[in-house]
Amino acid sequence: MSTDVRVGPDGVARCRWVDPADDMYRHYHDDEWGRPMADDHRLFEKVALEGFMSGLSWGTILRKRENFRRAFRDFDPQLVARFGTRDVTRLMGDAGIVRNRAKIEATINNAQRHADIVREFGSFPAYVWRFEPKRRPEGMLPEAVAMSKDLRNRGWSFVGPTTVLSFMQAMGLVNDHLTGCEVRAAAAAARDGFERP
Repeated sequence: MSTDVRVGPDGVARCRWVDPADDMYRHYHDDEWGRPMADDHRLFEKVALEGFMSGLSWGTILRKRENFRRAFRDFDPQLVARFGTRDVTRLMGDAGIVRNRAKIEATINNAQRHADIVREFGSFPAYVWRFEPKRRPEGMLPEAVAMSKDLRNRGWSFVGPTTVLSFMQAMGLVNDHLTGCEVRAAAAAARDGFERP
């Protein structure tokens, strides 16, 4: 068996980054990560949470995800775009989320910029899926670099190439479940049956 996977207490081989003792992490890996997504709120949420993860672990963010959803109005971009200084103050006092002013303000800014993308492309999912790679080379995807650059040119922040690559992996634009991971085939089948926006 590949050293990139490990078998959990349930006998399932998963990508090595999954904590096999953490039910929430296992569920995220098995049922969400790498599954293609075209829901506007979930895509915006993931971009925002990837930005909040910068310098932290995904486990930290995952455990706070429901708190983030409550604090950011389920990541409805139209609602978040209207947040003002009082909301920033409220969020800075919310111990249930990561209280980082730059990341909070970036999320609000990105929600405001989101409307421009919707006007131009019809939807945020239509914009995102334009960057789906045709093949998966080793290392950093040029499409992740291109999306990062394009978003930053549009005024978005906390969307560097590494953050965008992590977003693309999580949202199923690529299937990066490792060889030997028992979820890889299910993620591939989900991608095969997915109707691109």
